[in-house]
Amino acid sequence: MDEQHKKILQRNRIILVKDLDPSGLYDALLEKGVFTSDMIDEIKSSGTRRDQARQLVRDLETRGSRAFPLFLDALQESGQHSLAQILQTDAPTIHLQPSTPTNIRPIVRPLPVSSPMDIDKKNKDVIPVYPLQRPNTTPTLSPENEFFRPRPHGRTRRDSLQGYKMDASPCGLCLIINNMEFEPQSELSNRKGSNIDSEKLERRFKALNFIVEVKTNLKQKQIKQNLSALSKKDHSLYDCCVVIMLSHGTEVNHSRFPGAVYGVDGLHVPVQNITTSLNGQHCPSLQGKPKLFFIQACGGGEKDTGFEVSPEESSLSISGLDDETDAIPTSSSSDSLSISDETDARTTLPTPCDILVSYSTFPGYVSWRDTESGSWYVEILDRILEDNAATDDLVTMLMMVNHEVSQNSAKGVYKQMPGSFNFLRKLLYFQAEA
Repeated sequence: MDEQHKKILQRNRIILVKDLDPSGLYDALLEKGVFTSDMIDEIKSSGTRRDQARQLVRDLETRGSRAFPLFLDALQESGQHSLAQILQTDAPTIHLQPSTPTNIRPIVRPLPVSSPMDIDKKNKDVIPVYPLQRPNTTPTLSPENEFFRPRPHGRTRRDSLQGYKMDASPCGLCLIINNMEFEPQSELSNRKGSNIDSEKLERRFKALNFIVEVKTNLKQKQIKQNLSALSKKDHSLYDCCVVIMLSHGTEVNHSRFPGAVYGVDGLHVPVQNITTSLNGQHCPSLQGKPKLFFIQACGGGEKDTGFEVSPEESSLSISGLDDETDAIPTSSSSDSLSISDETDARTTLPTPCDILVSYSTFPGYVSWRDTESGSWYVEILDRILEDNAATDDLVTMLMMVNHEVSQNSAKGVYKQMPGSFNFLRKLLYFQAEA
């Protein structure tokens, strides 16, 4: 779609989401070749009428140069004249075309006499044809061929794997719980450097257009109260929700997600309870929307010494002399390794939907934190988001984080391996400037 047409849709997005009736447009947009049947089904499955309207407008921007006038045409045909007039008035140089003559519309032919290449040649003067970026397994000419948008450099979107809607402004709410100073009776060490993690992530998610709220030094009951309050908020105007836990951790019995995080009173909250607070039953306004959880806490007390690798791999490893762990001490064998967080457990229930839990370390192992620069995981996560959020999806970026953290060494000996439980159904791209 032409850039001027995109800007028209973006300027009028609010009124389109508020007043557009997508159900009256589906047949016309399919007939005109603007969308395929699969794309229409994807829009229908996005949720409420408002959600469908948002997805329709968003997908419309990815279609060919004639998608905008054909959309205006469909609005007129469906009786949504006021919306068509608003869009047309906003673009006085854009002429609303009457319905495209049938002789130049994409025609479904049961068995074309001539080959599809010959049909393309006949029509190329009247309908721009953009080649698909993957082999076309069907010999007949389809509407998708007519309005396929060439993939841009950087961010890509595969037809077979759609992306979550992530264009609301603000995009969503982000809750950061940062536990640094623990009560004496908890027998847990203070987490020096955690404030650095918290500040980095607060800045980063504000830059990604989230409303960020930071809570510091919460007891177990307060953690539960804040999660409950977050679940009771109305998220209908948002596209995503993020929860970040910075604390000590431990292993617990579980039925969903591994591990638990500690309140400053020494009582823990299982990760499975943290994720459950935002599921469809407890937070209906987040149904079908991505819910992201980032856990900077140890997965247990075990320290990973790694294994021998080739010289090419070992040259990437770095050591930190001031690194500590985020796990509960399990022995006094080393005075230099004073702080640690414990692990998270594994899920056995049916797959949760639209949830991703990113752990700073593999279940059972400690998570390392530099007292001056913050934790390995958060430091690298922040940098990867800054450098790549404009071009890469979240899962790809977390793989980058995994790789870079795995190259670090604490005391020149100990290693760390982050990982995630990914139950997202679509690609997730944050709002970021390219």
